[in-house]
Amino acid sequence: MEIETKPVRIAMWSGPRNISTALMRAWENRPDTAVTDEPFYGAYLLESGVVHPGRDEIIASMPTDWRVIVDEITGPVPHGRAVWYQKHMTHHILPGMGREWLCRMKNCFLIRDPREVVASYERVRPNATAEDLGYPQQVEIFNAVRADLGGAPPVLDSADVLADPERALRALCAALALPFIEGMLHWPQGPRDTDGVWAKHWYANVEASTGFGPARPSRPELSDSQAVLAEDCIPYYDQLRMFQIDID
Repeated sequence: MEIETKPVRIAMWSGPRNISTALMRAWENRPDTAVTDEPFYGAYLLESGVVHPGRDEIIASMPTDWRVIVDEITGPVPHGRAVWYQKHMTHHILPGMGREWLCRMKNCFLIRDPREVVASYERVRPNATAEDLGYPQQVEIFNAVRADLGGAPPVLDSADVLADPERALRALCAALALPFIEGMLHWPQGPRDTDGVWAKHWYANVEASTGFGPARPSRPELSDSQAVLAEDCIPYYDQLRMFQIDID
């Protein structure tokens, strides 16, 4: 494998409740990597008018002009690190926000079975839609990146990470032409200065963790409305699952 030597900006695209924060912890535990947590969240809340827990505090904590945000995340890597891992939520990128900057990133996609996502998300914010969970937007961004690359960017399923973290992370690092580092498998317990101010609403499980949790032995029980929502999202999930990286 040819290893990257210049600064690498990784944009990891997922929806909420995709173990995306745990994956951010894994990358932050690399000595060569800086991380950024959901830089478009404030802009999304301000422009969409959507009500999330801690909405006003989130908006006040970060830039809300998408152009300013793009300038920041495509600019110098924090602390002069070789790798910049950026955790992005697909639903934060609204139709009026530009996409031309995507070609300046190494874009990856983290997916998760909607039945798992719906059960987890609605414990914090009920009555969600497919758009709240980011599935249609994830496919739209994936297709834009794929068209620009002329091939599929890396897609990683959360189930594979939980089933065998080392194998899945080795495969992801290989797809990004970066070396795997053992420290990605475990991290210190507790919050991080790099966490968004929304951490208190969403990150309790990750803050208590020191590594990836076990794979769920069976799918959660869903209410009728939750099952309908999951069914709405499954076609988008299946589209991306066709492009999963090989972790064998």
